[in-house]
Amino acid sequence: MTKLSFFRFSAAALLAGSAISLAACGSKPADKPMDDAADVAAPLSALEAAIAAPGRGDNALRDGARNPQATLEFFKLSPDMSVLEISPGSGYYADILTAYLASGTGAYLATSYPVTGKNGERRAAANLKFAEKYPAATSYTFGGNAKLPEGVADRVLTFRNVHSWMRGGTAEDVFAQFYGALKPGGMLGVVQHRLPATAEQDPRAPTGYVQEAYVKSLAAAAGFEFVDSSEINANPKDTTDHPYGVWTLPPRLLGPKKGADAGDYDKAKYQAIGESDRMTLLFKKP
Repeated sequence: MTKLSFFRFSAAALLAGSAISLAACGSKPADKPMDDAADVAAPLSALEAAIAAPGRGDNALRDGARNPQATLEFFKLSPDMSVLEISPGSGYYADILTAYLASGTGAYLATSYPVTGKNGERRAAANLKFAEKYPAATSYTFGGNAKLPEGVADRVLTFRNVHSWMRGGTAEDVFAQFYGALKPGGMLGVVQHRLPATAEQDPRAPTGYVQEAYVKSLAAAAGFEFVDSSEINANPKDTTDHPYGVWTLPPRLLGPKKGADAGDYDKAKYQAIGESDRMTLLFKKP
């Protein structure tokens, strides 16, 4: 287990300032009296302020497809929790969670890559980049022989990762680790590309899509109780039948390799569909 430096930063003050500033933008001119409560913009919540904070770059452009506020509210987060994000990738949710949790007494925890094997150097560079961007994070090496610590989190969250563990044949072990990493009564939140129940589920999930029932079975086998599901991240335009799996859709928009026959591939078609249809599930550790 590798721990990075853990310290608080003054995001709470930043968020408060952001909320005040944004509220002021919605106020009436000074020469026009405000005689109605509706004339005063409501202050932003800590979560709203974290989402609205500057510096999120292109990640903010995906909010319409990823619905971060509704998703995190569905996962029943509060800013005093320890929240472990699994495989945070480019930091879409890390940006939001670090600011949100710093507004209270919470802690942002994340997994980092093991640096052994042929990709060790590239993974080490990715770990370093993440550590530099999120210095307040506590990081745990996850993957291979590295296991998550026991009982460290109030919430474990994973976004669009289940298919990767299925492909590697580790999904059962991974869900068991999630169970162990949670405190009693803690919850697991899962967002995953959704395969229709009428389709055939390949246990390796080569298209990136997974049946909701399959994810529920993985969680149940690890000891979780199912709490609730939501259609927050549903996309009825996604048929899930694409030439390059889920990666055909935004944000990857994967197409034919250079020199390959494009066939009837139409990039605009997949842009119009938008990001994948996704399940949003919540489980509890008894």
